[in-house]
Amino acid sequence: MIQIFKSTYWFGEKFLIVLYFLLILSLETSGQCFERNFAFKAGEKITYDVYYNWGLIWVNAGYVEFNVKQANYLNNNVYFFDAMGRTHKGYNWFYKVEDNYRSFLDKKTLQPLWFHRKTYEGGYEVNNKYIFDYNKKKIFSFTENSDKPYKEDTLNLDNCIFDVHSLIYLARNLDFSGMKIRDTIPVISIIDNEIFSLYIRYLGKELFETRNGEKYNCIKFSALLVEGTIFKGGEDLFVWVTDDLNRVPVQVEAKILVGSVKAILSSATGLRNPSKAKVQ
Repeated sequence: MIQIFKSTYWFGEKFLIVLYFLLILSLETSGQCFERNFAFKAGEKITYDVYYNWGLIWVNAGYVEFNVKQANYLNNNVYFFDAMGRTHKGYNWFYKVEDNYRSFLDKKTLQPLWFHRKTYEGGYEVNNKYIFDYNKKKIFSFTENSDKPYKEDTLNLDNCIFDVHSLIYLARNLDFSGMKIRDTIPVISIIDNEIFSLYIRYLGKELFETRNGEKYNCIKFSALLVEGTIFKGGEDLFVWVTDDLNRVPVQVEAKILVGSVKAILSSATGLRNPSKAKVQ
């Protein structure tokens, strides 16, 4: 029982960060920018149940929700991405999590314009904001957390650097058809005021059955992280996304020291394309 609580504590501290990075890293990016948007539209809402698994024991610890909306930013019509994660109320006494990620994306170029992360995890707080200025080729960064005081900084902006939130939607729009099994693809992202080069490994297609018995035709990836990221090298991270034009992550799994963390699709509404991956 002590071991379970140690592992559950790790899960409470890390599960939302793991989920966001898995959803991002697992979807296939190649350092390239958007070519066109075929995978999402305003009005889309996707939710996940997040579990900790140890042996035969499953703990439904929280949930995550992703929304796509229309908005106005600096007098321009843009996409507004709004994501939030919470522990269930019955879990808050043990380790409360309240995470919010918001970003604006240009509807024409599909480049990130503004990003804000405000998170609370067991008393540890993070408040990060980035403003992307393509005329000046700069990212204006405003960051602080429980360990580091408020800091303003300026970083060089490459056209294909994405915040962790908008990167999810970039990844859903890339072409998988020319990939071979075990190909690796790099991705560049700004995380906690640093630019990281990461990569994933394509593992092919398979019929995937979720814990609740639903079956989907999926594309599978393992996420292998470059030295210098928040994860140690060789982490076992796996993701299954729908093999249709929506590219919705169905399940995200991270193996940890004891057990694993899993995010399982619970609902997807307002999708841009007909859902064709689920096997009836």
